[in-house]
Amino acid sequence: MPREKKVEEYDVVIIGGGAAGMTAGIYCGRARLKTLIIEMALVGGLATYTNEIENYPGFPEGSTGLGLMELFQQQTKKFDVKFKGTDVKSVELEGEVKIVETFRTTYKAKVVIIASGGRPRITNAENEEEFLFDKGISFCATCDAAANTDKDVLIIGSGDAAIEEGMFLTKFANKVYISIMHEDGKMDCNEIAKSEACENSKMEFIWNTVVKRFEGDNHLRTVVLENLRTGEEIPIDIDTCFEFIGYIPNTEIFKDQICLSERGYVLVNDKMETNIEGVFSAGDVNEKFLKQIATAVGDGAVAGYAAERYIAETAQYSSQILTRDHFVYVYDASCVNCQNRLREIEALEVETNGKISFSKVDVYKSKGLSNRMGVSVFPSIAVVRSGEIVDVLTDDFSRVRLESYL
Repeated sequence: MPREKKVEEYDVVIIGGGAAGMTAGIYCGRARLKTLIIEMALVGGLATYTNEIENYPGFPEGSTGLGLMELFQQQTKKFDVKFKGTDVKSVELEGEVKIVETFRTTYKAKVVIIASGGRPRITNAENEEEFLFDKGISFCATCDAAANTDKDVLIIGSGDAAIEEGMFLTKFANKVYISIMHEDGKMDCNEIAKSEACENSKMEFIWNTVVKRFEGDNHLRTVVLENLRTGEEIPIDIDTCFEFIGYIPNTEIFKDQICLSERGYVLVNDKMETNIEGVFSAGDVNEKFLKQIATAVGDGAVAGYAAERYIAETAQYSSQILTRDHFVYVYDASCVNCQNRLREIEALEVETNGKISFSKVDVYKSKGLSNRMGVSVFPSIAVVRSGEIVDVLTDDFSRVRLESYL
């Protein structure tokens, strides 16, 4: 018989333990939410494979990616966030209770934060796996440029990222070779980048080539290219090979539930909200302009804070808004008209000796509660009867109108 799965309940389940996921975990943990981070590989994600990080604020002497991510994890654990090293098999994200399935356990949560990141597209050439990340193959010029000062490097690719990152590398490297699979002079990048690259004396283009194999001992030493026209093997001795042939977001298990971009990245708003209530997304898995540790941290902070607000507002909605027959005044404290109408309803409460009573909901910082009530105009009065919102008033707040609901 199949083994019965264990069931665990959390306030927040975060899928992915990179910089974004751990930052979200810190915010949730500090808010005293029962929080779990699920990471199938190495906590810290791709950043752990970066030898030197010099552009993350607060570390003037720089840091290794592994060292920085270890600090992230220490801080996350300080707030009693749990880590689980396993793979997520499936998710059910609709509804108030979210389901996250792993091989042995079913996790139930009020909120799910997607922070699953992505993975660079690789060439699949011979021996490539032996040199990935900190052994000679890199996917981030910004991260590893300084470490290649006065060295020879090779770039695979000819799109905007490849050529622009190659130009950046020429500020540090001695020589930047570029393997391009197209005919002489043809690139996939924009014309301005192409023109600048062709005029750069440090850049040397090797046309009609793809990677055949990688060679080295404990570190990459040589990349053997193959000429697509002649079959000739071209060995290039280098210190680092940078691959810029695309990036694959880890969104396969979300594609039937979460709105994704054409490239497969998660689409979010400025609060890191997805198309499903109670599901947020942060970091490199999102459709975004810049993928760096610093931007992942920013995303994670927003997602963690938004998750805490969502849980608090959900509890407030069910325990305070819907539990009795009353009126809810929904307003924006920064609005002068809202302030004036607030004084009017407070006077009405006094005038009727509390017969007409109001709860007050200020949407200045968050519209979470107003969205749940279906209120989009401010000020408004929501009429609550028998656990339901039966009407929303946007203009007539008179005593006669309100007493008609009593």
